[in-house]
Amino acid sequence: MPQLIYKSFINGKWLESSEKAQLKSPFSGEKLSLVSMATPENLEIAIQAAHDVSLGFRKNSRYMRSRVLGLMAAEIEMRRKDFIKKMIEEAGKPFLFAEMEVNRAIQSFTIASEEAKRFGGEVIPLDIDASGRAYSPAISYWFARGPILAITPFNFPLNLVAHKVAPALAVGCPILLKPSPQAPGCAYLLAEIFEKAIRQASDTKENILAACFQVLNCSNEILSKAVRDPRLSTLSFTGSGKVGWELQGQAIGKKIALELGGNAAVIVHSDSDILRAAQRCATGGYGYAGQSCISVQRIFVHTKVKDEFTNALLKETAKIKTGDPNDKDTSVGPVIDENAAERIMKWIDEAKAEGAKVLTGGTREKNLIQPTILTQVKATSKVSCEEVFAPIVLIQEYQDFSEALDLVNASKFGLQVGVFTQNSELQYQALQNLEVGGVIANDIPTYRADNMPYGGVKSSGLGREGIRFAMEEFSERRSLISWIG
Repeated sequence: MPQLIYKSFINGKWLESSEKAQLKSPFSGEKLSLVSMATPENLEIAIQAAHDVSLGFRKNSRYMRSRVLGLMAAEIEMRRKDFIKKMIEEAGKPFLFAEMEVNRAIQSFTIASEEAKRFGGEVIPLDIDASGRAYSPAISYWFARGPILAITPFNFPLNLVAHKVAPALAVGCPILLKPSPQAPGCAYLLAEIFEKAIRQASDTKENILAACFQVLNCSNEILSKAVRDPRLSTLSFTGSGKVGWELQGQAIGKKIALELGGNAAVIVHSDSDILRAAQRCATGGYGYAGQSCISVQRIFVHTKVKDEFTNALLKETAKIKTGDPNDKDTSVGPVIDENAAERIMKWIDEAKAEGAKVLTGGTREKNLIQPTILTQVKATSKVSCEEVFAPIVLIQEYQDFSEALDLVNASKFGLQVGVFTQNSELQYQALQNLEVGGVIANDIPTYRADNMPYGGVKSSGLGREGIRFAMEEFSERRSLISWIG
């Protein structure tokens, strides 16, 4: 039986090239689909098409953009099983997490459909001093910046795509998407859905052109041409810090939004609900094999409750099921590929050689890494100071809450942090002092709602996602100021 071929979706056409990339299941190693790799000529057509439709798309009514987004949300629901199947096969995402991701993507497009109607601008009074009395209030509008180049990773192959595509369509920015080469299937399904939605929404007064959303995979060499091309106004990238900062250096003159890595921390203070903290840390540290940039990685526990918490976490870890991602009870499926598995085990071995103790786990079977707890880990060990992207958590005790804050801030990353304490003053102290994009009180940093501002500081990136906040990143203000005498 011939393999499915993912063709590039460029200017409303499905194009196939002679160069193909082979997709394999990270769990079974089975050959899945082939990905048609775009040529330089394909890329040129895509960029020019996005440029050509940019002004017209900006002028499409909010009604039309909202309608297309709403139709896409409904169609994602209709094709739920297809998306789940792609995530399990290509990304090794356990069924439970794949189903949750589909739910979130539906919500992301629904929110974008609603925001498209009300995203406009504001009125700003100017008569705050004597000279301003001669002018009417300023009317400040948001205008679409223009074509966007979006690059997305494997770990959330639908909803991280949604967090770029939905706000771009909502504000009227054409978007050229380069999905993960390891798990691109959901992006191509979404292009099919967009193609259907714009046909359904079209009427006698206006329509949205297919070039407003294009999808292709290509080599890094070809991609770098798109990053540098001045016809693309914005680069929105989610992925590793190394790649993100390199792309920033190439994207001269562009607006840049970078959602990069993290080694998310949790503080468990002495007044916490210890059992709940342990349950949530197990969920946040091991779910989907820890392959999330806000997966729980470093846990700082007050010395008074360290033993109690450690024992509770060991019990919760023992309940975690590792194995086939098709099994609805599985929480930990495979990591994305053999290279990732080898790198993770190397980091564990390096930490052990530097004195770290393994309380449980630390073993590998093919691409499956057993849930692991480490203690006595040096701050300079890679499993601590880098993004481990694996089902591994570290436990370290602290004496004073301020010390815990300092330990969190010692990281080069700053995405989100979880703080378990009933003391509202300590929660506020964490908000004031932690160098992160978000503080989650009495829960894990792995929490994200699709309408909230999400992003980090330091090496965790630039800008914010969350539908309305991404719409602002993809727009620019233009103000009208009238002299009235």
